[in-house]
Amino acid sequence: MYAVMGVTGKVGGVVAEVLLGSGKQVRAIIRNEESGRPWRERGCELVVADNAEAPRLAKAFEGTEGVFAMMPPSYDPSPGYGENRALIDSLAFALRQAQPAKTVVLSTVGGHVSRSNLLEQLHEMEERLGQLNIPIAFLRAAWFMENASGDLKAAKQGRIESFLQPVDRAIPMVATRDIGVQAARMLEENWAGTRTVQLQGPQSYSPQQIGQVFENLLGHRVTVETVPRHSWKALFLRQGMKNPEPRMQMLDGFNEGWLDFETGVPLLRGSTTLEAVLEQVVKREAFKQEK
Repeated sequence: MYAVMGVTGKVGGVVAEVLLGSGKQVRAIIRNEESGRPWRERGCELVVADNAEAPRLAKAFEGTEGVFAMMPPSYDPSPGYGENRALIDSLAFALRQAQPAKTVVLSTVGGHVSRSNLLEQLHEMEERLGQLNIPIAFLRAAWFMENASGDLKAAKQGRIESFLQPVDRAIPMVATRDIGVQAARMLEENWAGTRTVQLQGPQSYSPQQIGQVFENLLGHRVTVETVPRHSWKALFLRQGMKNPEPRMQMLDGFNEGWLDFETGVPLLRGSTTLEAVLEQVVKREAFKQEK
């Protein structure tokens, strides 16, 4: 039996799908029964447990051959990351209590960096969980290719605005499907102690290349322009963020190059291209409009 967190999301759902496809039993950890119904129909055992409910998580992890664990995304954390640290404490408690045979935890490119930024919370997670006396692996994933799906509306109008800059500078990116496939593969492996694996797609991509892919898919010119750094804070506040500094620092990290993969740590490559990901994004949007 394998316990999988985040099955209703893009990564956890692929982990569960791949494990089921290889004949494994899957315990899907969900927040409510309704969201887990499709997974029950596919043969999963369902356990309702919130990330903050440490005793429930521990029960969900008990007696498993492996656990896929992840933190819920936090794009606008409060100063000091209090809520996020509480979730790390909850996950650490659950894993320590349950003692699963092995655990794969989704982390991020730059997971080794302690410098202040939005991804620092995952650095803290690695530090904390790495102290547990269980076989644990951190899967550091590159920038999600699917982040570009938010640019589709603007691309249809012929102009994308980018916070990643300069627009011709490529950074490591990866498809969420490749992350889920790699996590499932790692769960079927055996190791002792703590290990770290880094994952990106077949190549790095720049915002300019994102615009080019949309241009090819939509059949019209798509220009890519930078959003001036001095305007970020006011813009994010207008969009409803309460604490935009961590997000701004993260973007600075990618743009300045200090958020990158760690030298000397194994780096694997997925096979899914940006073209394949955005083609699906465009097709899904077209399907919605037809309905």
